[in-house]
Amino acid sequence: MPWPKVKTILKKSLSASVYSLWVDPIQGVQVADDLLELICPDQFFASWVAQHYLPLIQESLALCGHGGITARCALRPGNGLATAAIGNVTTEQLRLPCVPEQQRSTIRTLHPRYTFDEFMVGDSNALAHSACNALASGDTSLGRCLYIDAGTGLGKSHLTHAVAHHVATNTPSLRLHYLTAQQLTSEMVRAIKGNSMEQFKAKFHKHCDMLLIEDVQALSGRVKTQSELADAFDILMESGKSIVLTGGMAPRDIPNIDEGIRSRFSSGLVTSINSPDLHTRVIIIKRKAQNKGVVLSDELIIYLAESIRGDVRQLESAVIGLKAKSCLLKTLPDLAMAKEVVRNLIGHQVELSAESVRDFVARQFKVAVNDLRSKSRKKSITFPRQVAMYLARKHTGQALGDIGGAFNRDHSTVVHSVRVITEAVTRNGSIRGQLEHLSDKLKKELQ
Repeated sequence: MPWPKVKTILKKSLSASVYSLWVDPIQGVQVADDLLELICPDQFFASWVAQHYLPLIQESLALCGHGGITARCALRPGNGLATAAIGNVTTEQLRLPCVPEQQRSTIRTLHPRYTFDEFMVGDSNALAHSACNALASGDTSLGRCLYIDAGTGLGKSHLTHAVAHHVATNTPSLRLHYLTAQQLTSEMVRAIKGNSMEQFKAKFHKHCDMLLIEDVQALSGRVKTQSELADAFDILMESGKSIVLTGGMAPRDIPNIDEGIRSRFSSGLVTSINSPDLHTRVIIIKRKAQNKGVVLSDELIIYLAESIRGDVRQLESAVIGLKAKSCLLKTLPDLAMAKEVVRNLIGHQVELSAESVRDFVARQFKVAVNDLRSKSRKKSITFPRQVAMYLARKHTGQALGDIGGAFNRDHSTVVHSVRVITEAVTRNGSIRGQLEHLSDKLKKELQ
């Protein structure tokens, strides 16, 4: 049987994470003298292996003296299942006989690298990672409902994809529905127009074991969707099901949602993902460079980690930019190349902090910085102070406590100010225009 020998070769040539994720779960079965079938857990897994690792597996067969054997990916055979050819993968849509076809899980297209193994854990995201991992594994010791609050590019989608990957691989019979709040609203509108609300309700009430919904702040002002989600939430919780929600802000800060749905969002564990610290950014850059096949010196890694803060996607963009430039110039990445990539990515490097935002707002409203730091509750002072805190929260990666410190306040005051301005922007077009103007001007002056 050649498969154990092939696995030994692959274990030496691949990284430990890649081997454990894409090779170890495969079961090799020699179905003929010249054919080795690689039995994969699911269709996505089989397609990915066929596209990225099958040539390497074929080379490994030759190295261990079995060059005449052809390897192909396949799925375990099912009863009465439709088959379709995709490349050199024998694909079969798996379904348990006891699960009706209309009850299959619905999962959005998943990013192949958004797995738990690829998620870099640090102080800023450890609790969110632990809670997602627990729920995906069936551990409900932290509760059955999880709400993750995070800004753009900090990893909330990575974690929800990781949950879906884990469930699809390890408990495929679990009926998981994964969609965004906007998709939920669109699906409900189609059901109303098509007079199929009963099927819509049944999907989430009766045929769902785990519900993942992203960007729930998009439910703001959508009264009917909020009502339907509240009903589904209650039924799933009473039935012992699991729910994972993500949003760009905490439940208490989402404007124009019913207090009942706000209370449900907050009924389980609510945790935030903050901007990664320097140590975590270093780890992220090293992993991204490894995945992209880029060799970066420690000096370059530290430079990128110190220069790019907040959005993790920007770190990946920097690594991709360095790879592209080094390939074009046919030379290893150096500091000059890194500086050019960073400059193109984030512009001139001016430290954007709560203090710089505070001073900017003070100039725009023609008030003294000391007044913004004072205990004054005059409207001419409180409004600029709240605007400054809102902009600092939006444009910097600093923690709430650090932002509050710039105004001689604690984090709860920052939370209150962000909520007040968010609601004002939603209600008042004049204030919304003023905030957009200030944001644009802030970027030009300080970035």
